[in-house]
Amino acid sequence: MPQATGPFDVRRTAAEALDAGGGAAFGRIRFEKTFHGGLEATSVVEMLSAGDPASGSAGYVAVEHIVGVLDGRRGGFMLQHSGALHRGAPTLQVVVVPGTGTGELAGLTGTLRIDIAADGAHAYTFDYAFDQG
Repeated sequence: MPQATGPFDVRRTAAEALDAGGGAAFGRIRFEKTFHGGLEATSVVEMLSAGDPASGSAGYVAVEHIVGVLDGRRGGFMLQHSGALHRGAPTLQVVVVPGTGTGELAGLTGTLRIDIAADGAHAYTFDYAFDQG
């Protein structure tokens, strides 16, 4: 399976929380990213979160639209994020939304891993393939 790796830069902008009813709220954040390496691209991410950060427990979902060049192929695609913190222990799944590949990235499938170093530097590992159908 092909793999693209590299660093990425991220800028985050907090947005107004959304009323979830019953005194609860969803946190909202917008991210703008620039990817380098095997994926030379930019993206926009919209994230909703909930939980109790003071206890180290929370969850989030997000959708990300990426446009650029993946190992020489130009186009765009969307990623779906699902993450959780349970008492500070993170889990994260990021997958290509089926059918969202455009241009030379039509038929793209795959999973992306995000690594954040102690100094705050971000990196990705993207394992991908193309549907033959």
